[in-house]
Amino acid sequence: MKTQQLHKCNVKKNDQVLVIAGKELGKKGKVLKVFPKSNRVIVEGLNFIKKSQRPSQRSQKGGIIEKEAPIHLSNVMVICARCNAPTRIGRSELQDGKRVRVCKKCGELLDK
Repeated sequence: MKTQQLHKCNVKKNDQVLVIAGKELGKKGKVLKVFPKSNRVIVEGLNFIKKSQRPSQRSQKGGIIEKEAPIHLSNVMVICARCNAPTRIGRSELQDGKRVRVCKKCGELLDK
């Protein structure tokens, strides 16, 4: 019997990230979608793949299209808005009991 594993994802939608490994090394972009179960994210304008697509009701035009492919979470780092540098993520609890993400370098709150 398999037990379901909890996935801790420090990256959220609309975060600015820097790619730290792979063919897109050193490029920045905004997170469009997060897949916590597979630990992957789709970053705007990065990691394009070519895919053959047939014409359908939704898209009348077929052919080869380019779209963003997921990148593993271990290959991206969140960029802090205040110190404008890639940073690791820490967790902190506010007075009202709400848990938030914080920048490890400057202590700035990443959750609004």
